[in-house]
Order: sequence, then structure tokens, then C-alpha cells
Amino acid sequence: MTLEDFLSHVKTGKGLNTDEIHRFMDEMSDEARRITFKLNSAYHTPDEVRALLSELFGQPVPPTLRVFPPFYTDFGKNIHIGEHVFINACCHFQDHGGVTLGDGCQIGHNVVFATLNHGTAPEDRPSTYPAPIVLGKNVWVGSNSTILQGVTIGDNAIIAAGAVVTKDVPANTIAGGVPAKFIKSI
Repeated sequence: MTLEDFLSHVKTGKGLNTDEIHRFMDEMSDEARRITFKLNSAYHTPDEVRALLSELFGQPVPPTLRVFPPFYTDFGKNIHIGEHVFINACCHFQDHGGVTLGDGCQIGHNVVFATLNHGTAPEDRPSTYPAPIVLGKNVWVGSNSTILQGVTIGDNAIIAAGAVVTKDVPANTIAGGVPAKFIKSI
């Protein structure tokens, strides 16, 4: 399986449940761990961090990206970053389904992006189903938040610290809580 084949399959939202897909995911996870271990094991200049992230993502990252390691991902090849994005320490990107951060996004400490979910029926539990997470422009995600698969967060929205976002968040709003709910308009 190639990366292009995998990404095409992911876009269908169908289960990641074949031996070929599992082998590919294991290979990609090994590569991601190799790069993230290097990234997280010593101090790197901002340019060195961006170079390692470019290798991890399989494409150049913007020169305006700022990331404070440690940074974690178990895939890496389905992360798309806009200009002037900041990602604070200890964030986890489970990006098989795709994570897109629009221009100007600010991501707090310990934020989790989870683009896979297991089947709910006991017999389907071993299967995982991908769906993308998309953040618009200027989204601020507070520390210790979790954004779940299939969620879109609109431009200028704020996710309060500790929120678990299970549904789309409209632009120009604040959402928080578990599960996250509308708090107020900006």
C-alpha cells in the first residue's frame, strides 16, 4: 500500500480493518516514532524543529510555524498547517483521518486531536473509522482539550481549556465543557 492509496481510502471514511492497511499503519507509526523521538530527545532550534516536522509530515511546513516540543503523532503524514500557527508542548496528533489547522491557530498544552474511532458494536470494535478534524483561521484551543474525529471548528472560535469537542463549533463562538457546548458568541 502506498501513502496515496491510504489517504484515498481514509477519505471514504470506511474502516481501517484489513491486514494490508494494518501493516501500512504499523510501518508509518514506526517512521513517525523514529522522527518524534529525535525531535523530543534534545533541544533543537526553531528551524531544526520545522525541518524535523517537514520530514514527519512529508511536506514542507510554513516558516512561520512555531512548535514547542515535545510533539507526538502516530502517523504524521495527514497533518496540514497554515501560516502563523503555534502548537504548545505535549500535543498529540492522531492524524490518520487528517488534521488541518488554519492560519493563525493557537494550540495550548496537552491538546489531543483524535481522528479515529472504534466501531461501537462489540464485533466491530477492532475496526477503526477515520474522519478529519478541521480548524478554521485564528482558532484558539485551550490546554488539555480533546478534539474528536469529524469535528470542524469555525474561524475565530475558542475552545475552553479541558473541553472535549464531539460536535462542530460555529465560527466566532466560545465552546467548553465535557462534552463541549456553546458558551457565548464573540
